[in-house]
Amino acid sequence: MKDHNLDLFDPRTAVMDPEYSPTHTREPDFAFAFNDSNFSDRVLRIEILGDSIDGGCSDSNGCNSLADWARNRKRRREDFRKENGEVGCLETMDEQYTLSSLALDITVCPKEQIISCNQIDSEDADNENQDESVVAMIEEPNSGDEAANSDDSTWNCDSPRVMKVKTLHISSPILAAKSPFFYKLFSNGMRESEQRQVTLRINASEEAALMELLNFMYSNTLTTNTAPALLDVLMAADKFEVASCMRYCSRLLRNLPMTPESALLYLELPSSVLMADAVQPLTDAAKQFLAARYKDITKFQEEVMKLPLAGIEAILSSDDLQVASEDAVYDFLLKWTRAHYPLIEERREILSSRFGRCIRFPFMSCRKLRKVLTCNDFEHEFASKLVLEALFFKAEAPHRQRTQAAEESASTNRRFVERAYKYRPVKVVEFELPRQQCIVYLDLKRDECANLFPSGRVYSQAFHLGGQGFFLSAHCNMDQQSSFHCFGLFLGMQEKGSVSFAVDYEFAVRTKPAEEYVSKYKGNYTFTGGKAVGYRNLFAIPWTSFMAEDSLYFINDVLHLRAELTIRH
Repeated sequence: MKDHNLDLFDPRTAVMDPEYSPTHTREPDFAFAFNDSNFSDRVLRIEILGDSIDGGCSDSNGCNSLADWARNRKRRREDFRKENGEVGCLETMDEQYTLSSLALDITVCPKEQIISCNQIDSEDADNENQDESVVAMIEEPNSGDEAANSDDSTWNCDSPRVMKVKTLHISSPILAAKSPFFYKLFSNGMRESEQRQVTLRINASEEAALMELLNFMYSNTLTTNTAPALLDVLMAADKFEVASCMRYCSRLLRNLPMTPESALLYLELPSSVLMADAVQPLTDAAKQFLAARYKDITKFQEEVMKLPLAGIEAILSSDDLQVASEDAVYDFLLKWTRAHYPLIEERREILSSRFGRCIRFPFMSCRKLRKVLTCNDFEHEFASKLVLEALFFKAEAPHRQRTQAAEESASTNRRFVERAYKYRPVKVVEFELPRQQCIVYLDLKRDECANLFPSGRVYSQAFHLGGQGFFLSAHCNMDQQSSFHCFGLFLGMQEKGSVSFAVDYEFAVRTKPAEEYVSKYKGNYTFTGGKAVGYRNLFAIPWTSFMAEDSLYFINDVLHLRAELTIRH
């Protein structure tokens, strides 16, 4: 596997990425030697093939927008894949461009010995998404200028036609120091590697990007600054393994204004590019942009429903997603997958392979987890594993849950990390006998309570008793005499018709130093739809005393509340 992160002889790789190193010394500038025979030991002959598509922008300079660039690249990629099945003289190009030995039947094309770049280090060939072909050849230099079609006799099969030829003077040490591709080309130990002339064959759409790349390898800078052109250079730098140029392009792209269109494009680059650490900061920035823009998916639901897979993954991986609960994430994702993957087999595959880690099942309600087990969109074995894992997490002691969340926070899989839900998760213990009863635990962090001042409120997720939905709400409000702010706790019933429900309830809180639950308020109430009952000043103290550093009610900066509900007969 080729290493995108390493420039041979590049002093930067010995320490750290220079982008983040304030003490880094600027690399030598060899721009004066570019295409100068006085400072060159070889000749690079670039054969430029006609692109196989008609119309569209032939290179980045003809693209007016990233959308044009993306459509054009897609057309070229699809057409190239079709042609690979028809060309007999050239080897079919994989998406790895490394050097090994000559492996062509030269009796088919007798005038040239061609090195296909995917032949050059066969043990490295494991990428599958490069969308353009490039061929490296080494041959004896010809005398004088060549017409673009002077070697037609070579192409005795239906190969793409050479439209024009460019010749450059190059320094093999400079190129080899920047690129493992050129290092292997010039040092593979074969007779051809000692020849003075080297030929590369590229598509016309790659010409501008390759010239920019070669110039960068000498000067460490680029002349282009538009997003489509920089993306073309980035793709070329990936092909020829110039990691320093990939870093440079990535940084310039990050400095350009981000849009949903560009962010999605960065996330959908070929996998060989996305696997490079040099591009990771760019893809991270794209994910952060999408996650921030669509933080409230309910506000942009119609727009988000049209996003592709990569965009949905970026949004649902965020801890700051503003949703009512994880149940809402699950419902949204089912809706999206059903719209984009109508076939049940495809839907099951995408849910298990890509979205299983996006839904944080441990924070779903038990009622919704039951529905996961019977949902036909999931493979039963996969769903059972997810639900079992979620239930085990819910049953863990709080300190064990915090440990698991801390371990997960350092990884890409954050299924045990709680999001910033609009409705706070609760733990519920239910009893059927001798009476229908439930005990509800609600934990609030100190900063969550502080954010309630002066008149805020926070709601819990719904829980159920006797088939009826209830919720808790914590408030910062004025006391009954309106003389000071205080902490209040209320119990509400979700509106559902004109049902009347009589309930005994009790509010309690853990207190220092014993850290036991202490009852603060008891009562009974006959609920009807949409009604709530509670206590405006639960702790009978002003807000400042409640939030003080020596407050009795915060244990390790967490307020532990308990509500006990019993149906009255």
